[in-house]
Amino acid sequence: MSDLNARDFATQRTTGMAIDQGLRSYMLKVYNYMTTGLLMTAFVGYLIANTPLFNLFYTLQGNVYTLNVLGWIAVISPLILVFAINPVIASGRMKAAFLVFMLFSALMGVSLANVLLAYTGVSVARIFFITAAMFAAMSLYGYTTKKDLTGMGSFLMMGLIGIIIAMVVNWFLKSPALYYGISIIGVFIFVGLTAYDTQKIRQMYYAGDAQNVMMSKAVMGALSLYLDFINLFFMLISLFGDRR
Repeated sequence: MSDLNARDFATQRTTGMAIDQGLRSYMLKVYNYMTTGLLMTAFVGYLIANTPLFNLFYTLQGNVYTLNVLGWIAVISPLILVFAINPVIASGRMKAAFLVFMLFSALMGVSLANVLLAYTGVSVARIFFITAAMFAAMSLYGYTTKKDLTGMGSFLMMGLIGIIIAMVVNWFLKSPALYYGISIIGVFIFVGLTAYDTQKIRQMYYAGDAQNVMMSKAVMGALSLYLDFINLFFMLISLFGDRR
């Protein structure tokens, strides 16, 4: 090998190692942000379920606690924030994007409080570890696979729209069979989306991005994986959780 070819090979290898290290650092930030969001949701959910804060969001009607006006606002607000965070991320304002993500995660704690009250602590812990194991396996697959998951992702997104419509319909029908059917399909959809979103996040990485752009991408990726994890958890506990 000539000296020129040797230098070119060494340069390419060094560049590849630098990009690989940058990708690992970027993905680690994504997972760290996602974990921070989950911890925020768990913290807020625990506070609401175990302190007088519960009365701010729930009202006792007979023997059943139901969401009051503030509770419904808190439950619906994350849907609005999902759309609001996109322009913030696009602007490259990483700190603002992270704060919106934390607010989103905190509001999700209201929904989690309802789960903590409805299911036993042992059941919640068991389903959490099952969710974590499934999520980790599928995220690892999405990160390492050479197969293009774009087609699968498009199919899963159509399925997600379908179960959202079915959930709205079942809100009026209150059919137990449809409820469990939605949960079963939902598990498969969010398991698949975990792999798809992980691959998409990996592909979004570009070593030449400015620091604020890269961090904004990491927050957006964390939000996607957070939604996959939390929805998978909700679907699994509705199927296998032990009610109090």
